[in-house]
Amino acid sequence: MNFPENLKYTKDHEWVLIEGDTATIGITEFAQRELGDIVYVEIETVGQSLNAHDIFGSVEAVKTVSDLYLPLSGTITEVNPDLASAPESVNQDPYGEGWMVKMKISDLSQVESLMDAKAYEALVG
Repeated sequence: MNFPENLKYTKDHEWVLIEGDTATIGITEFAQRELGDIVYVEIETVGQSLNAHDIFGSVEAVKTVSDLYLPLSGTITEVNPDLASAPESVNQDPYGEGWMVKMKISDLSQVESLMDAKAYEALVG
């Protein structure tokens, strides 16, 4: 499996790309494989200020629905517009075209609580 070194990870299987005070968030290759074929992504939290670990949406796969947890506190500024018509992009390119949201981070110190690629790889085996 692929765990890009430039990303941070959560125990809830989200990845985070940090660029200044902006974070791009998606689910990991491990998570999308566990879920199977993704058929719908629901995110209705644009403009909302949320805390770390709050639910910011859900992913529906053929056999299950899974909540998405925000890895950091802040405000969601953008949702990937392509997910509505092409949710399968999460399966095909989880670290690229399958990104889910962008957010403005309100507390940069929380980034320290995220795992690096090696720690995440150890978590998922």
